[in-house]
Amino acid sequence: MKDEEISRKLVEWIKDKVEVAGAKGVVFGLSGGLDSAVVSLLCKTAFPDNSLAFMLPCHSVKEDIEDAVSFAEKFNIMYRIVKLSDHYDELVKEFNKVILAKTIDSNRGRTAFANIKPRLRMITLYYFANLLNYLVVGTSNKSERMIGYFTKYGDGGMDIAPLGNLLKTEVRDLAKHLGVPREIIDKPPSAGLWKGQTDEAEMGITYEDLDACLSGQKSMEKVDLMVKMSEHKRNLPDIPDL
Repeated sequence: MKDEEISRKLVEWIKDKVEVAGAKGVVFGLSGGLDSAVVSLLCKTAFPDNSLAFMLPCHSVKEDIEDAVSFAEKFNIMYRIVKLSDHYDELVKEFNKVILAKTIDSNRGRTAFANIKPRLRMITLYYFANLLNYLVVGTSNKSERMIGYFTKYGDGGMDIAPLGNLLKTEVRDLAKHLGVPREIIDKPPSAGLWKGQTDEAEMGITYEDLDACLSGQKSMEKVDLMVKMSEHKRNLPDIPDL
């Protein structure tokens, strides 16, 4: 399917989902990265007057916020900035008062605290979505979704996911078609969880290799394991069959 057709179908899909929900428009996070840039342009096309982007800095890289603002202004996308760093700090301070076993792995501890950030962003997006009767549009792509590379009830919390069936490499192609600036397309993908964090370093695999595995062009035991272990993140909570 050509990028023009994909773009058109996704715009119509967003419109349909909002209409069926009885909503009036959409909100979404705009991080300064590739996926959120593509989502914002699709949403802006679907709802020129009823799409709202949020920059939600939480000890974020300054340049990422600057890129997000510059992108929004370039494409005339309505946006608001809500600063979450102080709220994050207060939660961390309170959580640190609860002493648990000292044997907790330091990497697991870092991830647990880092995941507070996308969960705070989810709370913020849903507050404004509820306020405006909008839907929350997520920015996760198929590559991330299939291996569970997202925070459950954080950036995984959304009403609709227009990029959910597009691999990262396909999103990059769509971005070029939509006119996303080259500096955003070429930026190393990052969830911004901590300073210097990048998706590929944390996953331990490039998106090109990951997408090749997910599309059946090659096989890697590492990817198969990530898909299996993250199944719970893609499904509704299990309930017993009584």
